[in-house]
Amino acid sequence: MILYLDTSALVKRYVIEAYTSEVIQLIELADVAGSCVLTSVEMAATLAKASRQKWLARVEAETAWNDFLDHWQGFARLSITPGILDRAWRLAWEHGLRGYDAVHLAAAVLWQDTLEMPITLATFDRELWLAASKAGISVWPEQFGTEKTKKDA
Repeated sequence: MILYLDTSALVKRYVIEAYTSEVIQLIELADVAGSCVLTSVEMAATLAKASRQKWLARVEAETAWNDFLDHWQGFARLSITPGILDRAWRLAWEHGLRGYDAVHLAAAVLWQDTLEMPITLATFDRELWLAASKAGISVWPEQFGTEKTKKDA
């Protein structure tokens, strides 16, 4: 399995919360796991905010960040190209996605097109999950986007 993780899924690998064990298992089962290079910026921002907001102790956020950096070198890191940006603005417009979510989806779609193999996009962002489904990308968790009463994890 080729696995693309957005930040909402990848952060669960480094911060213990709902779905942490499932995300770890998913990454371990993947033949290749990757994300776009912007994910490192989102991870830094997410962990720094968690520390500022006291959702995580500073030492926990720093440990999570350092663990992420250690693992990041082993991920396929997709560059942001003009083709990805062109597709991203189209996806943002078509699906009402936020900027980085559109970039994640564009990167995943172009990765799948380039490899000519199906990939799975792991996300806990409902709008991205739904847009990826419509764009022909397999999504994980499988039923997440269709649960009407569940808030983003």
